[in-house]
Amino acid sequence: MSTGKPTLTLHRPVLYQIMVPGMLDENWSDWATGLSITTTNERDSQPVTVLTGEMDQAALHGLLRRLYGLGLPLLAVRCVASN
Repeated sequence: MSTGKPTLTLHRPVLYQIMVPGMLDENWSDWATGLSITTTNERDSQPVTVLTGEMDQAALHGLLRRLYGLGLPLLAVRCVASN
């Protein structure tokens, strides 16, 4: 029986949001082609950078490894929408 919802796979691109503390500078937009980079800064708290983009599992793991290599802890990784 099918629920009508698409299922996640390793090879199909999905829209993800990754949140890290701090503010990534403009140089990141060159490396993160295809990702939108926004920074939120609520009063009395540190800024949070949100990276949003469509990628498959391999690209997601590559991005997470890159963030780890830069010493940026993850606040959240969310699957926003699947195709």
